[in-house]
Amino acid sequence: MWQENVEHILGQKIVFVEQVRGGCFAQTQKIITDKNEAYFIKTFKNEKFDFRKEANGLSEILKSQAVKIPEIVACEKQFLLLSFVQTGKPKNLFWEDFASGLAQMHKFTSPSYGFYENNYIGSNLQLNIPTQDEKSNWALFFFNKRLKFQFSLLEKSGSVTNDLIHLFSKLGNRYSEIIINDEIPVLLHGDLWSGNFMINESGEPVLIDPAVYFGNREAELAMTRIFGGFPERFYQAYNDCYPLSEGWEYRENIYKLYHLLNHLNLFGKTYYSEVIRLIKYYVE
Repeated sequence: MWQENVEHILGQKIVFVEQVRGGCFAQTQKIITDKNEAYFIKTFKNEKFDFRKEANGLSEILKSQAVKIPEIVACEKQFLLLSFVQTGKPKNLFWEDFASGLAQMHKFTSPSYGFYENNYIGSNLQLNIPTQDEKSNWALFFFNKRLKFQFSLLEKSGSVTNDLIHLFSKLGNRYSEIIINDEIPVLLHGDLWSGNFMINESGEPVLIDPAVYFGNREAELAMTRIFGGFPERFYQAYNDCYPLSEGWEYRENIYKLYHLLNHLNLFGKTYYSEVIRLIKYYVE
């Protein structure tokens, strides 16, 4: 049981456990010890899932010294123990500060696309280790490791249709014309939407639940626009700090497509029509 491991690590007894709102797949709980210290713990019974991947992603974000994360207290394959983030109200310039911090994080670079290990996007595997050709070719990396891999998961589950096969084949012939390669690889949270950051009691943003890798920052900004998006002042402030390359609006849908394919794999046909629409944007 994780309780025994955590008590041993902390040298404290757990006296209170409360279910709290968290992700779709992991069990998330607040724990309080006999020293009245509060922590947040994530657990997952799936033996294939490894929380050390998430901890490594949070550690990579911490290296950038740009945006806050919860403190990693302890981590084993089946649990991740974090400091408990007491929530508060956003400061007056919360969105501008968040945008500035994210822009600074996006200046933390790598010699190649990808990451030193694979991790997860939701509960699905996210492939990050590039081939030699993919290390310096963003379009090739993104198509192979993001779109093509998600499509292969749909094939394995029998969820593809003739329409989707036909359209995805056409996209495969065009992706290198759509995606540009003129920016160096930068650190991405990888799954940044309104559910994957918190506001601490000082009114500052705190990033959680990353799917970290080094890629093109347009992919990050595209994800933030799914599920309602952030306020426009966030995007204006980001662009003031670190202007996006010309034509980013045209490329936004191909980056959204990765996450919608993933949602189609995770949650089913509710997302099918949107996947078709995003591909048709480029091939029809």
